[in-house]
Formats: sequence, structure tokens, C-alpha cells
Amino acid sequence: MHWLGHSGMYHPYFRGKQYELITIREMAHVFRASDFCPIIEPVKESLNGLQKALEALAREVANAVVVVNPEHGDHSGASAALTQLLKDKFLILPDMSAGILLKQNTTVREALNLYREHQDQRPVFIHAGFADPKALLAGLGQQTKENRHVFFEDHCVTLYRRHFKEAHRVLLRDGFKKKKNREYDLIENFSDLHVTYTDEGMEGFGDFLTVGDDYSETGGPAYAVAIHLTFIDSDQEDVMRIFHFKSQRQDTPLDPAGKFAEALSEMMHHIGQPNTKVLETAAVKEFRTLHARRHFPGLGYVKKLSMNHHIETLADYFKTAAA
Repeated sequence: MHWLGHSGMYHPYFRGKQYELITIREMAHVFRASDFCPIIEPVKESLNGLQKALEALAREVANAVVVVNPEHGDHSGASAALTQLLKDKFLILPDMSAGILLKQNTTVREALNLYREHQDQRPVFIHAGFADPKALLAGLGQQTKENRHVFFEDHCVTLYRRHFKEAHRVLLRDGFKKKKNREYDLIENFSDLHVTYTDEGMEGFGDFLTVGDDYSETGGPAYAVAIHLTFIDSDQEDVMRIFHFKSQRQDTPLDPAGKFAEALSEMMHHIGQPNTKVLETAAVKEFRTLHARRHFPGLGYVKKLSMNHHIETLADYFKTAAA
């Protein structure tokens, strides 16, 4: 696998809902060019969207990890349809890996069975609450050195991660603190892990983009509309920060289109400043077009643009750092 290049280190974690999958599709060329490796946990019963996203990655010969035993959504545990699709079409590709999710209730036996079942598919362990690292290591034996281990930081303290120091390690930090839209401050810190992951002894890092690790099937009515936009703050040692541009009206769930227009003009005001730190990505250009056309594309689409922008921003950061 060629993911150990100088920048094959960013692993964005997607729960495969509709707009997350569209982001993967639209960003496939960026993943390839930047040597980024998305991790996808399929959550929708219809495998259409997942298939399209994986086909887009395959066309670009981009790396990806697909979770074979999702926790959330319609394929919780491991569904026959999902297993079949991955085995027949995607895990045979040299750039696609089987992700094995290790939750609180995963037993060592289950973990090792999944590992053996997917042994030829470059299995990647994703640690998210698993309780018995020693027994897992004993079961893997010498193979540990070749494995990639991804850690949800909120579930894996340093002591836990130490067990796997011979392996390739990736740390996932949730920089997106989920709140009700109206509770966000205009600017918050997001993460410095893109700068510091090697100081943590890691070969890579990841995040949950501008969605967060908090999974829910539906959004529920939004009283406030918010556009979340990340940027690298070059005056603060390149820490990543996030804007939350909010609508002025926040008291009823009515008129999302009008509220989007309010949040968008707030965004235009900020990124129109001559010293703005927000990168002029393809997503930002599209926000500008929406503003000019006074068009509301729906909240899922807005979320997609925000995720696209986040990926483009990190791609630009690493390109500039490598130059």
C-alpha cells in the first residue's frame, strides 16, 4: 500500500449518509492527489450511494478503508448485502482496505474472526471503546507490525494506544463540538492534530469533518441555520479553527431558506474582508454563487459544501507545507 507517503496521513471518518457519500465522490480526486485515506462506515440500507462513492474512489485509484461491521444504521453488526458488495467489487482492489470496528461490546474472538475473514484485504483495526488490547495483540502475534490501527481519541487514552506502538497508528480527534446551532460562538478552535500528530507518536490523524462523531439518523427541525467553515490560522501556529455563521432568526423552525440566506450573508461579510483566512476553495466559490443567485439548495447540500471545503483546506495545507 502506498499510504505511508509524506502526506498519506489524513483519514477523514465518514458515516455514509447521503451527503457524506456525495462528498466522498466529489473529493475522490483530492484524496488521490493528496494521498488522503477516507474511512467509511456504511449506514444506509440502500447500497447505491456507497457503491457510487467507492466507484469514484476506484476510478481515481484512491485509498479508502470501508468498515465491514458498522455500528450505526441499517447494516449494524455486518449485513450480508454489505459484505457481498465489498467482497465482490471493492475489497479486491489493492487500495481498498477492510475496516474492523472494535466497540465496547466487541469480543476478542469476534475481532480475530473478522481479521481472519478479511486477512487478504489489508485489514485496519478501528478502536472505539474496545476493552482488551492485550488479548487482541496476543491473538495477532507477529502480524501486529504490518497492521494499521486507528484510534477514536475519546475512547483510547495514551496508555491504551501504547500497546500498539509497533504498528502504524492513526489518531482520530473530533474537533467539531456538536451543539444546537444557536449555541455556537462565531469562531472556535477545531484541532491542531494536523500539525502535532507526529508528536503524539502517530503516522496519521483524522477527524469527523464538520459533522462530528455524534451520529443521528435525522437532523430534526433547525431553529437556527448555521454554515460551518474551517480555516488554518497562520497567526496561531497553523491551528485549525472553525467559523459558525448563523442565521439571525432562531426562534422557530420555519423558513430554512430565508435563514440560510441570513447565515450566508454573514459568511460573505467575513470572507469578503481583505485579510480573511478562509481559503478560496471550490466550495467557497459555490457558496458565493448561491449568494449571488439567492438560491437555497437544502441543508444537506450546505453540509456537503462545508465538508468539501474542509478537505480542500487540509489538502492545500499539506501541499503548501511540502512545497
